[in-house]
Amino acid sequence: MNIAPDLDSSQAEAVPERGKKDNSELTVYPEDYSLLTDLYQLTMAACYAGESLDERKACFELFVRRLPEGFGYLIAMGLAQALEYLEQFRFSSEQIAALQATGIFSEAPERFWSLLATGRFTGDVWAVQEGTAVFANEPLLRVEAPLWQAQIVETYLLNTINYQTLVATRAARLRDVAGPQATLLEFGTRRAFSPQASLWAARAALAAGLDATSNVLAALKLGRKPAGTMAHALVMALGAIHGSEGQAFAAFHHYFPGATLLIDTYDALAAARLLAYQLQAGEIELRGVRLDSGDLVALSREIRSILPGIPIFASGDLDEWEIARLQAEGACIDGYGLGTKLVTGSPVNGVYKLVEIEGIPVMKKSVGKETYPGRKQIFRRFYQNQMQADRLGLAAESPTDDCEQPLLQLVMKDGKRLQPPEPLEAMRERTAINVASLPSETRRLSEPQQPPVELSKELQALLQQMQIS
Repeated sequence: MNIAPDLDSSQAEAVPERGKKDNSELTVYPEDYSLLTDLYQLTMAACYAGESLDERKACFELFVRRLPEGFGYLIAMGLAQALEYLEQFRFSSEQIAALQATGIFSEAPERFWSLLATGRFTGDVWAVQEGTAVFANEPLLRVEAPLWQAQIVETYLLNTINYQTLVATRAARLRDVAGPQATLLEFGTRRAFSPQASLWAARAALAAGLDATSNVLAALKLGRKPAGTMAHALVMALGAIHGSEGQAFAAFHHYFPGATLLIDTYDALAAARLLAYQLQAGEIELRGVRLDSGDLVALSREIRSILPGIPIFASGDLDEWEIARLQAEGACIDGYGLGTKLVTGSPVNGVYKLVEIEGIPVMKKSVGKETYPGRKQIFRRFYQNQMQADRLGLAAESPTDDCEQPLLQLVMKDGKRLQPPEPLEAMRERTAINVASLPSETRRLSEPQQPPVELSKELQALLQQMQIS
């Protein structure tokens, strides 16, 4: 196991600064992307260079062996950021000097350094479209490139696709349970695993069915208007200074007329009665109230009777199971804020495995971690817009009839994207169509069942041949 020691002071001094940026600042910039990888990707690339294997054509596929517990499907997401990364893949002279200063690569061949200095990603990428439902052992993405390139990019591809696929799947399930009329807002920034992850989470959530995000930076970058309400702190601060909760509401509405008000800082029912009086007197306009605690079923019912026609919004560690419970028990809730449970939870444990080198199929035979050999394609069978089954075959195969559709498409050729990034609306629509096409037993929350994924005869034959070889 090659574990790098900490840099000593002399080595640290040898690492040049990049412009005015402080190298100790743990902020990721686009020019840093190529170094955002695991050490063994670089050491393997150096070994490939030394053994004159670096330019051999390799094929890697990214897939999950098993779906997260309680999931019947995944919604593929993160492709746009993966392709952006591949297009920007390059190593600067400062980065190369920093790697050399570690001392880890002292025996690496000179060819390794020349590859880094002049190399760009020149490969092809096949992928399912973002918003597509996928299942265990089906490749979300296939990279065909010189071996050293295909190897180094593994870590970043897994990082963005695993995380965005997790959030997109949760968002799709939330939309499926809540229904098309409910307002669903992404509130996960403070719980996401990093500032970068919060942007990816917002994007994935919106692309998979949520209506808006409270993350201002993400919303503006995505061409959306941020959405949100208010916090208990404003009610407590203004109420303490001005004398009452009602005056706090009035002050907030002075600057944001009609904004949704958080009413459970003290007594939600008393606050609702106060607002009902102000509405009847024509003192305010009100577009909604929000509950963040308490018995949401009982409170929402009572508030609906006090404030008929006013949307009720709920938040507070909600997920698809809790929303299903609230609906089953008759809660009067029109929208939900989704945070912690949306952007965290059981990971999508995607892996990235070599399946072919120089046209030679390869497979991993480790117990419990076997892989299918060769470049593959997913053929999905539909009948009256409903998914029937998937057939996992070799890339050279064709659909058996007009009811089968190949899902993996060529999205990058010779290191260049073939199409501009899709708008969120297109991915949102695709997600909705894909989820609606799934069998009911796949969409359910309790013990969902993955649809059948059969292996083609050609893939079965290749697998059998390689298992006995």
